[in-house]
Amino acid sequence: MDNKGMVIVLSGFSGAGKGTIMKHLLAAYPGEYALSISATTRSPRPGEVDGREYFFKTREQFEDMIRNHELLEYASFNQNYYGTPKDYVEKLLDEGKDVILEIEVQGALQIRKIFPQALLLFVTPPSGDILKERLLGRGTEDIDVVMQRLSIASRESLLMEQYDYIIINDDIEQAVSGVHSLIESEHERVLRNTSFIRKIQKELAQFSKGETK
Repeated sequence: MDNKGMVIVLSGFSGAGKGTIMKHLLAAYPGEYALSISATTRSPRPGEVDGREYFFKTREQFEDMIRNHELLEYASFNQNYYGTPKDYVEKLLDEGKDVILEIEVQGALQIRKIFPQALLLFVTPPSGDILKERLLGRGTEDIDVVMQRLSIASRESLLMEQYDYIIINDDIEQAVSGVHSLIESEHERVLRNTSFIRKIQKELAQFSKGETK
């Protein structure tokens, strides 16, 4: 089979549990996946290390990366830039690793333009009411912020059909297993195995000519 890694984009509503799925997936299948590290202009938080949680950049450095087309996608949140470095992802892919990008919807659609064969997964709870309950259950944000997040989720839901698969996160273990199974199956798709197909076709061509060894 073809050995190049695959780009996997994991998006979802705030509160849907995509971060939890990521954590469980990496723990359950160690060494099988690589998590893309984003570049950001925000300051490191206590305990964060450059090149582990993020690639920490000055605003000038980040804007140079934008001008030099060194980012697969980027966006601005709370007056800080966040983006996916192209070289870092391509290096992992060339090593045969599946690279997971946990990014928001607009960034995911940018990735699809660059990597048409990227696998796009969208994480959602079973219902809107459950999403609201989860956001309220965090206890870290007031009702106005929760309603703002739900309003954003409403707009994001209009783009769900741009994704390849929906991951309904009702049971975390089932959701993690489902994500892993989809990725495994995706590797077997014909369009991802053209090199192998050409190889086997060449090997078998001799038999169509009646040749024997």
